[in-house]
Amino acid sequence: MARLRQVPRDEADERRVLPLYRFLFGDRDPVAEPGTSTGTPGDWWTVFALSPDIFDHCVRGFGLYRSPERRLDPLLRELGQTRAGWLTGSQFVYSQHCKSCRGLGMDEAKIASIHAWEVADCFSPIDRALLAYTDYLVEQHGRVPEAVFDALREYLSDEEILEFTYITSLYFMHAVMTRALRLEFDDRDDPITEVDAPDGFDPERFARD
Repeated sequence: MARLRQVPRDEADERRVLPLYRFLFGDRDPVAEPGTSTGTPGDWWTVFALSPDIFDHCVRGFGLYRSPERRLDPLLRELGQTRAGWLTGSQFVYSQHCKSCRGLGMDEAKIASIHAWEVADCFSPIDRALLAYTDYLVEQHGRVPEAVFDALREYLSDEEILEFTYITSLYFMHAVMTRALRLEFDDRDDPITEVDAPDGFDPERFARD
């Protein structure tokens, strides 16, 4: 379960948190009766509600990337968000943004290939430039080769590149936080653990031989 305390409905900030609780959960207390329309537990909302101003800041961030002022194609935006979730190992961010890709009409072959875009032939040159850029943003923490940035400039304006960089980095942060706090679909044990040796195994002999 979530590593931090969740805020029940009767303790939620009336101005900044409670309206979202009503929108997402109706009349339910999301702590006592968890669950959202997308099948998640909903504990991202109930944990972030611990700090109403942080909660409000995050919600305004969601509105920012969907704003009509954005110049970036929403399908390109979702490529970055979904890939960032995959690279960070966030089941929550990856899964939710696969749904967003589908909702925007992205081809199923693309959605299924985001995790292995390097060997997929369903992506356009601009898709591939953005996915490569995302990999350097997330895995190399922004250490982007000039060749990758030059490829972006062939297709996108400076304004679009800034928007993509900000939104993708924002979702990298969300992916990291949901894993650290074990929220939503990221409430799971690390799969990399030691496998027990069989009975009679001699570790000293193993190390020696």
